Amino acid sequence: MSAETWDPGLQSERTRLAWVRTATALATFGLGGAGVTARASGHVVAIVFFGIAALLGAVTLLRTGRRFRQVQEALHQQRPFEHGGDALILWGGVLSAVAGGFVFVVF
Repeated sequence: MSAETWDPGLQSERTRLAWVRTATALATFGLGGAGVTARASGHVVAIVFFGIAALLGAVTLLRTGRRFRQVQEALHQQRPFEHGGDALILWGGVLSAVAGGFVFVVF
């Protein structure tokens, strides 16, 4: 195997842990935001946005194990790995959290 493609270090494991931390933070923030909004203002739109953020964070968290195995296989087979879907799920969750916070603060 070429050194450019495969490094026996723990980069993949650290990346997986970063995805886990990010997904956990998003899911926790979404649930917390929905709870605070429900108690403080009851604004349904903000609660929905926070709920979507929590859901997408949970989906990302559930997908990290499969994603890690796919990355490992791609590295060992020296082929590129397409990870755009996972990034879009996480991106959608972050946008939902921001939208929920915006609605909570402004309205």
